[in-house]
Amino acid sequence: MPVQIVTHTDTHPPLNHPTPQRPVRLVARNLQISQNLKPHQHDWGQLTYAPQGMIQVMAAGTVWFVPPMRAIWIPPNIVHEVRTLENTHLRAVHIHADYLPFDSSLCLVLEVSSLLRELVSSMEALGEPGAREAHLAQVLLDELQAARPLAIQLPMPQDKRLKSLCELLLNHPANNDSLAQLALQAGASERTLSRLFEKELQMSFGHWRQQMRLSRASALIAKGMPLSQVATELGYASQSAFSAMFKKTLGVSPSSFFGKV
Repeated sequence: MPVQIVTHTDTHPPLNHPTPQRPVRLVARNLQISQNLKPHQHDWGQLTYAPQGMIQVMAAGTVWFVPPMRAIWIPPNIVHEVRTLENTHLRAVHIHADYLPFDSSLCLVLEVSSLLRELVSSMEALGEPGAREAHLAQVLLDELQAARPLAIQLPMPQDKRLKSLCELLLNHPANNDSLAQLALQAGASERTLSRLFEKELQMSFGHWRQQMRLSRASALIAKGMPLSQVATELGYASQSAFSAMFKKTLGVSPSSFFGKV
């Protein structure tokens, strides 16, 4: 299926730009799996949230997988790209630079509370500006500041050969080819690719693939996918093999980890 690229102009019409008078604005788009938002940036902050569907956000050399109960905060002037992994209801909360809820210049993955979810829904239902919009905006900013950040992210390389390999695995996480086998497709030797992983990402190929699968797994489990299906999606021979990797890496089983979320 061909991928449809949605341009920056179409995605952020001037009518929805935040201003000092209306510092919090919401843009709602329902995107098909074939639609992506090409790399762009803007001078306001943005909370990218999908109450339905799954998105992959790429910014500042890092990838995040964002299911419905999470959102990603993108500070002003950060180039970012959004890819839809399935049909998605995308909600972008634009926040004027004078009203940012975070001091950090880094992207953050946040837990979406029930209140935050309802606030976004209420902002979407608003018509004309007025006192209600101002009140909802203030509560939304307060709720964002209280949201719990999650350290679930995946570094991406700059080298074109290594980036091509990583993109291949992102699109096919169940691929269990060795680095030597993948090198034949990447146009570089196994030794070169191994050195690039250490130089650019400060980790081995095996460690990166494990981190990639953990990132994918976290989003799928948080969305409610059974562990047996998650294991299959990510190329593990069994649910127990996947659970063993998860526990070895994070110290607890998947069910215990997500039972705390």
